[in-house]
Amino acid sequence: MDMDLAGSSELDSLRAERDEYRDRFMRALADAENARKRADRDRREAENYGGTRLARDLLPVHDNLRRALEAASDEQRAQAAALFDGVELTMRELLNVMDKHGVKAISPKVGDVFDPQSHEAMFEAPVPGTVAGQIIQVMTEGFMIHDRLLRPAQVGVSSTPAS
Repeated sequence: MDMDLAGSSELDSLRAERDEYRDRFMRALADAENARKRADRDRREAENYGGTRLARDLLPVHDNLRRALEAASDEQRAQAAALFDGVELTMRELLNVMDKHGVKAISPKVGDVFDPQSHEAMFEAPVPGTVAGQIIQVMTEGFMIHDRLLRPAQVGVSSTPAS
């Protein structure tokens, strides 16, 4: 009988040890899977958003090219057609590169409804024929990088009370 108790006790001890190792193994597998998922998420974030600082630093270049094109009169464009063609080509190339890297313009129009998620109100003014919250002027375009706001569009907003 003592032999059976000793054998049974040893068997119970081995089963407990086996169960402990199985539990440790399962936890290690779960930890490894979580680490893999975290690494995949970090890699995707780096791919999508790693260029955020560079993209943000290029936005003033975009703004200045746009201002240069908008400031020119028809007469100036006619006198320096090659120069303006070059500036327009540079602007298109900049937009293509930005698009390739997931940077998209937020281009509100006068009359659109102000959206605090993608617009920044630079001023409010009562403008006849508009309603409160309507965009009355666009100063600069905003930009998204994939699904994140890079820079809000800067706009003026109507404060005209409802009649």
